[in-house]
Amino acid sequence: MTTDVAVIGFAQSTIGIRDDSTTGGVEMLSPLFREVYAQTGLTRRDIGFWCSGSSDYLAGRAFSFVQAVDAIGASPPIMESHVEMDGAWALYEAWVKILTGEVDTALVYGFGKSSGAELNRVLALQLDPYLLAPLWPDAMSVAALQARLGIEAGLWTEKDMAQVAARSLASAVSNPRAQVCDDGASIESLLARPYVADPLRAHDCAPVGDGAAVVILASADKARELCQRPAWITWFGHRIESASLGARDLTTLAPLGPQGKPVEVAELHAPFSHQELILREALAPSVTGETEVNPSGGALAGNPMFAAGLARIGYAAQAIMTGRARTALGHATGGPALQQNLVCTMEGRQS
Repeated sequence: MTTDVAVIGFAQSTIGIRDDSTTGGVEMLSPLFREVYAQTGLTRRDIGFWCSGSSDYLAGRAFSFVQAVDAIGASPPIMESHVEMDGAWALYEAWVKILTGEVDTALVYGFGKSSGAELNRVLALQLDPYLLAPLWPDAMSVAALQARLGIEAGLWTEKDMAQVAARSLASAVSNPRAQVCDDGASIESLLARPYVADPLRAHDCAPVGDGAAVVILASADKARELCQRPAWITWFGHRIESASLGARDLTTLAPLGPQGKPVEVAELHAPFSHQELILREALAPSVTGETEVNPSGGALAGNPMFAAGLARIGYAAQAIMTGRARTALGHATGGPALQQNLVCTMEGRQS
């Protein structure tokens, strides 16, 4: 049984609205597979385990993930698994698979076509089917309720939220895969814009977009062989809050991160600006005022369903693999109002 697993490759598609031909994911995934193969020197035949994250419900048909397998190829046979969650949860499964010693490489991918339906209404169906879903509270309205509760409790202000949005959109300017970016918006100009769901403005909400992300994991020996600076996984954590919005305090989360030293880079999956503020508190002391948060632009610059969380871990690993950081943290969320949260910490080591 191995104890060391590292990220050695990462790629994300350009996020945007795609036509109906991309609902199966093949067109989004094939170029990304080629990209991570080129990064690592691996081929399809070298991958020991494949694991994906997507949603049949979002695609509108049963077993839609099977069509995406066409991007892998028909021969030779593969060992494959799938989770009905963001690809970050598939990454966790692949990490466990390598830890067992059954395989020494794994390719993880997540993909989603959020633009295929009215996403806000679709996400209402993940709520309590007896008390909440029949009221059709869309995802933006649920997040607005969460934001308003925090403002009234004195935990943050609309200005704090605008500062998160301005920083995220400015950081996204240097990310060619981002869906939106803006390095010229002042806090005052953002606060002057109209509400879309009081107290949320458009820049406080992640845009609807389609996309995919791919990560390659490897065991210790393989990682050292294939990558000059692997991003070694040091910790995984997963916490699930109540699905009932009235059964928990929406303005806070229980501690999510390991009780260790602060990380240099943190990629937080916060689809709404105020949620980054909640996550910062929950991830202390791993995330501090000195931590560079969402240098990719984060979800506010592009939030493809079922790929955005995996991308956050990928971008965090990329900061290590490129030498920008020695320690990094990637976070993914799922469910309403930060109901589910997965955290992965990584570090670079001297060869």
